[in-house]
Amino acid sequence: MEKILSINSGSSSLKFKLFAMPDEKVLAKGLFDRIGIDNSRVTIKYDGKKYDEQRELKDHNQAVHVLLSLFKELKLINDFNEITGVGHRVVAGGEYFDKSVIVDEDVMNKIDELAEYAPLHNPAELVGIRVFKELLPNAVSVAVFDTAYHQTMPKANYMYSIPYEWYEKYHVRKYGAHGTSHRYVAHEAAKLLNKPFEDLKIITCHLGAGASICATMNGKSFDTSMGFTPLAGITMATRAGDIDASLVSFMMEKLQINSSEMIDILNHKAGLIGISGVSSDMRDVLAAAADDNERAQLAVDIFVKNVVKYIGSYIAEMGGVDTIVFTAGIGENSTPIRKLVMERLAYLGITIDEEENSKHGSAGVISGDDSTIKVLRIPTNEELMIARDVQKLEKEVK
Repeated sequence: MEKILSINSGSSSLKFKLFAMPDEKVLAKGLFDRIGIDNSRVTIKYDGKKYDEQRELKDHNQAVHVLLSLFKELKLINDFNEITGVGHRVVAGGEYFDKSVIVDEDVMNKIDELAEYAPLHNPAELVGIRVFKELLPNAVSVAVFDTAYHQTMPKANYMYSIPYEWYEKYHVRKYGAHGTSHRYVAHEAAKLLNKPFEDLKIITCHLGAGASICATMNGKSFDTSMGFTPLAGITMATRAGDIDASLVSFMMEKLQINSSEMIDILNHKAGLIGISGVSSDMRDVLAAAADDNERAQLAVDIFVKNVVKYIGSYIAEMGGVDTIVFTAGIGENSTPIRKLVMERLAYLGITIDEEENSKHGSAGVISGDDSTIKVLRIPTNEELMIARDVQKLEKEVK
């Protein structure tokens, strides 16, 4: 049995899962929250138990040291060498990386170079990579990039209608995000349908606080809704999604703010919270809409409309679709949102299995037996995808 650790470092957090491979059993999972902020907290769930403690975490370096010491303290490992591989989620891989790679100095330099594309994430992820390499020198270190899956998009789908020199000089293009999630659920969809992955036209809807939609064709990402950054695409919890670029300069003048302040508003004060004025959480917005809150209902309508619009455009782009998949927090758990989207797509011959659609947190076919297109609910598991990539690359170096 190998023990492989999947790491997701945010700007002030570190999430992890420890797997026993190849059984893919989760030995422990947890969160180090508010790193570098007051009231830092460590939560670890393992073997039916829970470790939950408030403790000072000044930076990611200290968080990694604490994590590994707790693994010993909680008897999850006896020796650091039991952890044979560590996989790190990295947000921005640019055009350098179209797949997961073993981390060496060159890879770390490129992750650092790409920090300007994900300033809140790449630097924190790089710190985690360096500390784990130092403390677990015998473990294979792997970087798994959010953008890698989308590197297969045709040029016409990732280029913007901008001066071409911007792309040549500054690498301005669509990179997308949530690639690890889209890759995982698309493969799981093929398994559920018992059909070859490469033969399917799949639309995956990763609907959470951050939300993106991806079209997969011939076993490759064909198009995706997020753009140069995760700000583009459909309406999200606090992100605006697609807007007219001229609106940015217009409102900067009206509000007398700079570009950084405007981007902050579009990232953190728009989307569901901006429209509804109620909450960034879809559950709260749906509850308010049911209570006749007009702005909350408008937020739901806009969210659903944007999901339907992207699904429709991808069906047109691919010349059809075999299956549509809902995943992530809203996609996996919100019966009403799935129902609203499917009802809007009824003209395609999609029907709903009301009983199956009422379920959440498990994989299943939520379309009716007579539906022309199979619609699925599949929980995402980015950490497992990371662990699988680590195991695959471990075999290559042995």
